[in-house]
Amino acid sequence: MQSILLIEDNNEIRENTAEILELAGYKVYTASNGKIGIEKALEVLPNLIVCDIMMPVLDGYGVLHLVNSNPILTGIPFIFLTAKAERNDFRKGMELGADDYITKPFDDIELLSAIERRFKKIALLQKDYKANAVGLQLLIDDFSGKNPLEYLAKSGNINHYKKKQIIYAEGNHPVQLFYIEKGRVKTFRTNNDGKELTMGLFSEGDFFGYNAIFENTMYHEFAESLDDSEICLIEREAFEKLLYNNKELTQKFIKLLANNVEERETQLLSLAYNSLRKKVANAILSLQNKFKKEESDTFTIHISREDLSNIAGTATESLIRTLSDFKTEKLIDIKDGCICILNEKKLQSLFN
Repeated sequence: MQSILLIEDNNEIRENTAEILELAGYKVYTASNGKIGIEKALEVLPNLIVCDIMMPVLDGYGVLHLVNSNPILTGIPFIFLTAKAERNDFRKGMELGADDYITKPFDDIELLSAIERRFKKIALLQKDYKANAVGLQLLIDDFSGKNPLEYLAKSGNINHYKKKQIIYAEGNHPVQLFYIEKGRVKTFRTNNDGKELTMGLFSEGDFFGYNAIFENTMYHEFAESLDDSEICLIEREAFEKLLYNNKELTQKFIKLLANNVEERETQLLSLAYNSLRKKVANAILSLQNKFKKEESDTFTIHISREDLSNIAGTATESLIRTLSDFKTEKLIDIKDGCICILNEKKLQSLFN
């Protein structure tokens, strides 16, 4: 049960509001002034605080300041409840970090709706999203309340890319976000000798090319179509408008990018210390995780040996020999250039 601390010096308003909140299914704690409210907050650690502004001993601004200053209480959503509706009071409360502002007199629906919105945002902030383009899509969907493709692609144009065609290059400035309607795309980096390392794999329904937009830098990698592809180009301004108008959405993107960094570190660790067999096995399994459509289907994929070696981070000749070994061991099958996984568990459990 979600708990709410109600801090209000007017006895009638406090009792009536507490009754409304209890009927709505919340656990309610009350306090008659700001000082008692802080003590009660430290005692019960409520999920949300509803607080009047004009109170004796310690006013609502003081309560909010102490909540934000205390590491135990900071982060608890805070809604001001007050009869004061002047513009300066709104500005001061929001600048101090209040999440919402309800003016008296208010009706039951107004109060409950504000609280429900706040708890919904808390749930979204606690939700884990995968550190990839699918996670990005779900994230936009949750916070915008709309299908991200419908919301963003209205301003986008569909471009057609041939297999092996460069979509953007390292050093380009980002002016668009990319959404894959059809096909597959890889992002990769190259060293001074021209050797490639695949950094990301994307398929239908994925966004890509967003890191450079977040960082406000040039692209640090190349993007290339793995198949004939149809890609929606979404104007950067439309994407940024959605992102920057929602504080909670921005916070989740920061977490998503942090997870991307962790994923890259794991990839580098694998490249540095895994054996050749383990690298190739991980590359095949990563393709399955990314491109497998149905849980019950046997996974089969057609990919060039050069592209697969770039994902595994090994020489093409070494990759081909290892694939031949895997086929002999009946871990995979190879027909007409397609790789089919026969024994997923053994691939996962290969030792270095």
